[in-house]
Amino acid sequence: MKIGILSSGGDCPGINATIRGVGKTAIMHYNMEVIGIHSGFSGILKKDIQVLDERSLSGILNLGGTILGTSREKAFRKLLISGDGEHSSAIKRQYHHMGLDCIVCIGGNGTQKTAHILSELGLNIVGVPKTIDNDVWGTDITFGFDTAVNIATEAIDRLHSTASSHKRVMVVEVMGHHAGWIALYAGMAGGADVILLPELGYDLNRINTDIVNRSRRGKPYSIVVVAEGVKTVDKKRPADFFTQAIEQATGLETRETVLGYTQRGGNPSPFDRNLATRLGGHATELIARGEFGCMVCIKGDRVDAIPLSEVAGKLRTVTPGHDLVIQGKRMGISFG
Repeated sequence: MKIGILSSGGDCPGINATIRGVGKTAIMHYNMEVIGIHSGFSGILKKDIQVLDERSLSGILNLGGTILGTSREKAFRKLLISGDGEHSSAIKRQYHHMGLDCIVCIGGNGTQKTAHILSELGLNIVGVPKTIDNDVWGTDITFGFDTAVNIATEAIDRLHSTASSHKRVMVVEVMGHHAGWIALYAGMAGGADVILLPELGYDLNRINTDIVNRSRRGKPYSIVVVAEGVKTVDKKRPADFFTQAIEQATGLETRETVLGYTQRGGNPSPFDRNLATRLGGHATELIARGEFGCMVCIKGDRVDAIPLSEVAGKLRTVTPGHDLVIQGKRMGISFG
């Protein structure tokens, strides 16, 4: 068999480990031919490809980013959704011209949605979930999340000392447009006093009251962790909004830190390397068994698969009943 691999959407620690997991399993165990497709889905139409062999897959396990490059190109998906027959025919033609038996699509929600559309066109597709946001439907966890949480937690740890020294409120903005998994896990692990998630909303007066009460109890500083997707009344970015609002209402000196893209960069954690390797290897197993139109996933500690039709257009978000939220509240942490 001959398989293609592509990565699409934002970069994420663990993509290279996944490419390696897919490729080495295909080459070493199943004697397949492996083709790397550059720059996401657009690489199919442009036939921007390279042969991946054992040598080219060596030494990439610990590398961040992706050796295949990636793209957030939306035009590709828009053309597919529009039902452009000529465009669809061109995709199929290139797929067959390259002699592919399957394409492994590594990416987040948008990627898996596009993968489903390609599957509906009759292409053999297997998806691998990837995002630091941990919000892909159908899997308990995505690679990249653990690395991002480690980075955010280390930053929060460091901010404790400067917040304590200056008796300040520190507002830390982390990634998470629609889901607050990073804010929740890093906030809890980093000992945050206030954790704000897109899913739970907030009462600004309550936040200010909680911070003032901490000060009155002899707690001279507070750490506020907020996900970037938390909505603000004036559409300011959350770090700016909460920094200004808290300082004006409480009179306490307040500073902000936006972690931004540092959460997506660098080498994957050991956990993410192993998770990516397991998911990549299972994707190749599915191909060998002729099981297409699905996305590999983690259920408990078991690697499984779910139809792409069940994944497309859905998000996995934090619920108010999550045990970390409940435990945090029991310990006096404010969730807004």
